[in-house]
Amino acid sequence: MRNPRVYQNHPLTLGATIELDADAFGHIIRVLRLNNGDKIILFNSALFNGKWGEFSAELTNVSKKNAQAKIISFTEKNNESPLNIHLGQGISRGDRMDFTLQKSVELGVNTITPLFTERCGVKLSGERLNKKQEQWQKIVISACEQSGRCSVPMVKQPEVLSAWLAQKTSALKLNLHPKAQHSIMSIPDINDRVRLLVGPEGGLTDEEINAAEQHKFQAVLLGPRVLRTETAALTAITALQCRYGDIK
Repeated sequence: MRNPRVYQNHPLTLGATIELDADAFGHIIRVLRLNNGDKIILFNSALFNGKWGEFSAELTNVSKKNAQAKIISFTEKNNESPLNIHLGQGISRGDRMDFTLQKSVELGVNTITPLFTERCGVKLSGERLNKKQEQWQKIVISACEQSGRCSVPMVKQPEVLSAWLAQKTSALKLNLHPKAQHSIMSIPDINDRVRLLVGPEGGLTDEEINAAEQHKFQAVLLGPRVLRTETAALTAITALQCRYGDIK
């Protein structure tokens, strides 16, 4: 079994001994049943001496309630795509949103903004919204642990579509639309940044599509079939990574 990768949201330095947080302790000690002397991999989504990478560590002082890890070495590792993708995803019901977040991170997305749209069937506000955002961020962290990424994408505060459309950006703006005239594979050469809009179940309304066009989002087509929201997002990300990113 390969050494498990664990995200820790605090500074990591060579020779230091750190206390594993509750999530890491639960997974490493209670689920995997590792013990003193076992090796794990740590990362924290921060550059170390100007480089992306991960740390090899050894478990120490393991008890029933907590555990520590001594950091032994650093290995440079940069598997981030040259294409920076900001996904604006219409919030979908149940596990569909979780699935979209997980797989988009595996495919190299850098930033995710959950969007409230006219056909969004999910009602969230206040404390429930904050807890949902925290849950989504944990899904993203878990996807990074599994996929080997050292940079953890941010799940931004969910917002209404109109506010997200109006944000200033130098990125190429794309809107997935089943009646678009141009294929996503026919867009011209781009810089290294893309802002991708994907609607929820039921898609965007005509008014929302018009608003996207007014904010210079190009409508693009994925193919002759209508795709579910989670399929559309992942297909578009894959197409972009194949053409402009690091999927070869």
